[in-house]
Amino acid sequence: MAYKYGMIVDGKAGFNAVVLATEEEANDAGRELMSRWFVPTGWEVKKTDEPVNYTFDWDNGLQRLEEKLNAQHQSN
Repeated sequence: MAYKYGMIVDGKAGFNAVVLATEEEANDAGRELMSRWFVPTGWEVKKTDEPVNYTFDWDNGLQRLEEKLNAQHQSN
């Protein structure tokens, strides 16, 4: 199971293609985006069967998995 987060605008959550491995990552990514945007009134996290394509942590932010793997490979 994977998770998506959507920003709530005018009472409706809008989701994009970002899919994260854990509910915690999705909540953290939503919280971080909410701190930079002024229009949304909140965020919502939902489960999805879509494949994970991003990772999130507070030090590096939202990163596409393919880019993160490439960066790790280049540093070795």
